[in-house]
Amino acid sequence: MASASSSSSSALKAVPEDRTYSLADQTARFERAKAEQNERYLNIDSVFDGSFLKGQRVLVTGGNRGLGLTLVKELVAQGADVVVACRKSSPELDALKDVFVVTGVDVASTEAVGSMAESLKDGKPFDVVINNAGYFYGPLETVLGDSLNFDEQLKQIDICGLGPLRVNAALVHAGLLEEGSKAVVITSQAGSAQWRAVQNANEGGDYGHHMSRAACNMAAVLLAEELRAKGIAVVLLHPGFNRTEMTKKYEHIWDVEGAVPPEQGARRVLYEVGRASLETTGQFINCEDGLQIPW
Repeated sequence: MASASSSSSSALKAVPEDRTYSLADQTARFERAKAEQNERYLNIDSVFDGSFLKGQRVLVTGGNRGLGLTLVKELVAQGADVVVACRKSSPELDALKDVFVVTGVDVASTEAVGSMAESLKDGKPFDVVINNAGYFYGPLETVLGDSLNFDEQLKQIDICGLGPLRVNAALVHAGLLEEGSKAVVITSQAGSAQWRAVQNANEGGDYGHHMSRAACNMAAVLLAEELRAKGIAVVLLHPGFNRTEMTKKYEHIWDVEGAVPPEQGARRVLYEVGRASLETTGQFINCEDGLQIPW
């Protein structure tokens, strides 16, 4: 099954050995990385070696666009055997060779997810499953602005919070996640309750987004404990600040906060996939610097 990629000790010297947690302040985090000349943070290509992915069977949910599609492209480039599960394909995804695409997969539908797992069970178990499918409601939600949308909040919780749990549970029951497999959950720093006092200081807002990611994190941590005995590692990854369509409304701070092109963001994610193991199962990792995010 999946083996961790080796990490260069020299590449990690920029981060003090006693540093456990990342910084909540995104601008300060980026500035610290520049001051320390942290190559891990500033240039992922200086440490990333994707050769461990060659021949690995990898499932990516929501791999038809955005970061998911970029992850698929990098996986293909590294020689992985890639399966994509999504609601519908896209011209860019269809243009990729040697990718098996399963459409009609809505992670908010237990039936659709179960059918997907059933259709794939004749193949060998997955070395890596990347739960990437998600949903972000665009308008700002606030109490004082009377703009709360409870239906949208529930939709986000269903897709982002319950979606990965549905997928991983179905794969376990289908025998597609087994000892040595890695279940990767793409989550967000938005799920950290502790960081709200910094990142949403005196303003709150975006209730559905933050609640859905907190729910996602709780489900993944519980799953990590339950699957530990089966030898399946579960890792929670904040992919970092990426210059995607989803974050375009924040493009005015892309440069200030160190947002990177999705190609670099994908390699950051896969670098952490390679490092994940049963020893780190259940940890909530920031792919920008490899440090943990507090709950």
